[in-house]
Amino acid sequence: MTRNARFRQKLQDPVLMHAMSAHNPLSARLAADAGFDAIWGSGFELSASYAVPDANILSPSQHLDMMRAIAAAVDVPVIADIDTGFGNAINVSYMVPQYEAAGVSAVVMEDKTFPKDTSLRASGRQELVRIEEFQGKIEAACSARRDADFCVIARTEALIAGAGEQEALVRARAYEAAGAAALLMHSKQNTPDEILSFVAAWQGRAPRVLVPAADPQLREADIQALGKVGLVIYGNHAIRAAVGAMRDVFARIRSDGGIHQVDAALPAVKEIIALQGDAHMRELERRYLK
Repeated sequence: MTRNARFRQKLQDPVLMHAMSAHNPLSARLAADAGFDAIWGSGFELSASYAVPDANILSPSQHLDMMRAIAAAVDVPVIADIDTGFGNAINVSYMVPQYEAAGVSAVVMEDKTFPKDTSLRASGRQELVRIEEFQGKIEAACSARRDADFCVIARTEALIAGAGEQEALVRARAYEAAGAAALLMHSKQNTPDEILSFVAAWQGRAPRVLVPAADPQLREADIQALGKVGLVIYGNHAIRAAVGAMRDVFARIRSDGGIHQVDAALPAVKEIIALQGDAHMRELERRYLK
């Protein structure tokens, strides 16, 4: 089966699929090695890795190039976070085939205005587009894909914007009707109650996608028990882990006046060389450069 077919099938499986965020091929490879079913090509993480706000400051080509590099580095499906689709339905129609050609198995679009503001801020501009406008983007994405197994996932920011559960349900039903393969919803509340209420109220056929960022106490076993969720995405943990580890090591080197205290606790250089695929390169040298 192709990666696209595997992703679509697993999305519909009764067994919960789990994806880890990544901001470069190395973090994606580490996530795949850890056993995650898919890679979340996070716009937030990529923006953070460039040290710029998550507000459509990076160009579409920068995000696309990184998704291509990530897809080339792993065998598991890659889900690309394309924010609002980089514009209107015409932009979406142009971009989706490029992501598909880059080896991505799914894209996620959100129903906010362009340029977007990150959903992770405590406060910010969260303006929803008209339902009909976003339906057009979904339809354009579905029409533009070449492989029917390539998935278009719709993300509604209704709860994030404070529009309430009923508005979220109306939007979810409209997006499913437009062809969305799954529906992503998350909340900024510090408990999972808002998300659980929405999942319980959802009567559509499209599986739910959850991002337990603000409600980390929501475990996979709890999500699996809901029965309506196909995928859980850990949306920002790779960049947070990287920042935390680097900040700690850099500070310790300065305070210790050298690397004598931290060096032994770090992965050996040979481990990094292995992650770079050095063994495969050496095999190619033996085979072709005799």
